[in-house]
Amino acid sequence: MHFKFWGVRGSIASPGPATVRYGGNTTCIEVRGDNNELIILDGGTGIFQLAQTLFAEFPIDINVFITHTHWDHIQGLPMFVPIFVPGNSITIHGAADIVNQRSIKDVLTLQMDYSYFPVRESQLNARMNYVDLTPPSQSLEVGSCKVSCLLMNHPVLNFAYRIDCNGKSMVFTGDHEWDFNIYDADDDEYDEYQGFIEEKRRGIIEFFKGADALIIDTAYAEEEYPQRKGWGHGTFDTSIKAAREAGVKKAYLTHHEPTRSDDELERIFNEALLRNQIGDGDPEFYLAREGLKVDL
Repeated sequence: MHFKFWGVRGSIASPGPATVRYGGNTTCIEVRGDNNELIILDGGTGIFQLAQTLFAEFPIDINVFITHTHWDHIQGLPMFVPIFVPGNSITIHGAADIVNQRSIKDVLTLQMDYSYFPVRESQLNARMNYVDLTPPSQSLEVGSCKVSCLLMNHPVLNFAYRIDCNGKSMVFTGDHEWDFNIYDADDDEYDEYQGFIEEKRRGIIEFFKGADALIIDTAYAEEEYPQRKGWGHGTFDTSIKAAREAGVKKAYLTHHEPTRSDDELERIFNEALLRNQIGDGDPEFYLAREGLKVDL
C-alpha cells in the first residue's frame, strides 16, 4: 500500500510563490492498495491534478471517502474528470447530514446546482454511487483494503479514516480539534464532562494505535489557537502529543494554514519539534507536501 498527497492546505486554495514548496491545493490524498485499488481521501482542489494521471487506467473503479463536506474538502469534485467518462465507476462515501436530513448524495449534488456549476449531477456519464456512513463508526472492504471510520470533533460531522491492507495501516483524521472542557473547574458538571472528553480521546487514540502513518490536522501554531478555539482544528503540539500517545511510526502534519508561507510553516514546525524534545523512540514527523509519495 502507498499514498500520495495531492492537496495539503486548509480552508481555501492558496497557490503562489510563498507556497510552492508544500503546495497550495486543498485536501486530497491518493491511496493505492496492494492490488492497485484506488481510494481517494477527500476531494479538495488537489483532486483535479490527480485526475490528470488516471487516463491510462480508464475505465476505472474509484472509491472516494469524504471526511466532511466543508468546501475545502469537496470543491474539486465537480472538476474531477473521471465522473464525465462513460465506463468509469465512482463510489462516494461520506457522512449524511443528520441535521438537515440529507444524504451524502443530496449534499454533494447541491454544489452542482445550475447556480454554481453548468453540469448537473444527473448529467454525469460515469456510473455514480453514493454510500452514507453513519456515526459513530463502521468499516467496509475495498478489495484488499479494510476502510474503517470514526467520528471526530469538527463543526460538521467529520470522519477519520483508517485503511488497513495486508498488515500495513494508515490513518487520516480529516479536520479535528481535541475536545476541551466547556465548564469551569468549580462547576458541578466539570468532572462528568471531563470524563466524557477522556473517554472520547481514548477511543481516538486507540483508532490511531500503531499505524504506520498518521496524517493529522495541524492547522494552528500554539499562539494562534486561543483566538481560534472551537473552530475545529488541531495544533502542532496536540498533533505531536497524539502521535506519541498512539505509538504511530510516522506522522504527517497537514491542513496547512492558507495564509502561512512555506518558510513560516517550516519555522513553526521546527520550533514545535524542539519544544517537544523529539528523540529516539518517537514517531518520525513530517510536513505534508504536495507530490510526496509514501510507501508502507
